[in-house]
Amino acid sequence: MRNTRRQSGKIWHSAVSSTYLFSIPVSILTPITFMREQRAVRAGKGRYYKNISNQQSKTMAGLRRNVHRLEKALIMKPRRDSFAKDYIVETVEWYKKVLTKNKTNKHDESELIWANNVLIEYFAVVKPVGAITEAKKIFESVDYNPRTTDMKPFKRTKTKNLPTYDQLLDLSMYRRSVRWFKKEQVSREIIDKALLVARQSPTACNRMPYEFRIFDDPDLVKKYANTPFGTGGYADNIPTIAVVVGKLDSYFSARDRHAIYTDSSLAIMGFVYALESQGASSCLINWPDFEPLERKMQKQLNLRVDERPIMLIAIGYEDKTAMVPRSVKKDLDTIRRYNFE
Repeated sequence: MRNTRRQSGKIWHSAVSSTYLFSIPVSILTPITFMREQRAVRAGKGRYYKNISNQQSKTMAGLRRNVHRLEKALIMKPRRDSFAKDYIVETVEWYKKVLTKNKTNKHDESELIWANNVLIEYFAVVKPVGAITEAKKIFESVDYNPRTTDMKPFKRTKTKNLPTYDQLLDLSMYRRSVRWFKKEQVSREIIDKALLVARQSPTACNRMPYEFRIFDDPDLVKKYANTPFGTGGYADNIPTIAVVVGKLDSYFSARDRHAIYTDSSLAIMGFVYALESQGASSCLINWPDFEPLERKMQKQLNLRVDERPIMLIAIGYEDKTAMVPRSVKKDLDTIRRYNFE
């Protein structure tokens, strides 16, 4: 009887919550489930604007977003004579502020070079009218000579080292979530090479709103490996572990609150494939939004309110005497529909 009542309650709650009008009071009455995300989004928005007004971090999300917008405008066919008039002054003012602050605060150099090169290209091709003229004066007043000038839109040329489809398919079929590892640790060089692949994954406006926190100290690995639910039975066998952290201070609006999960996951998949290509294995460890564990991880990693754990990754060399799950995938006909309405 108790299970029947509980099931009926779940059905009622689901039915009411699926209706937009009724979902509002339900959300107000049960805020605990989403309270941490709401606080994180608000805190992230606050840090976004604080970062713009008082540049203290190694990267500026607003500058990255606007430079990416300029790049997209530069590659348009046909390209307009004048564009970006509504945000170009803002962009060069941020650029100038970052370079001014950079004298005392080490900023991400690649970000500065990229912004400089794209802005040079922009002012070289755009018709100088209105706000563009003002922006150009601000840009030219900044004394900065980067080491390269080729970080701007370009025409791709195919490299002979690209893997074939069959090679890529073989890699995807071979990769499995490995839970039993040798005691030997994967070198930091191999992990960093995998991260070079991970960072090439696309992100919204190239903001890269994530951080890989890698732990290879045995005591720290044990602590973090035993934190999530999904490592029961094999946590103490993990030689290296990564905690991927999403950073909500990359966004000025709650509309982008889920981008940290999408963008981080894209990077993670590139990361594990790059590990596999170098002979190392991994296991992706789910991180559900469960408040007791969220509090524990926030304390362990000293996370800000606007920083959210995305998932954990166990890293090591596979114990060939152990097995891995088959993990049969769904048929294409189940996951694919063309022109379906």
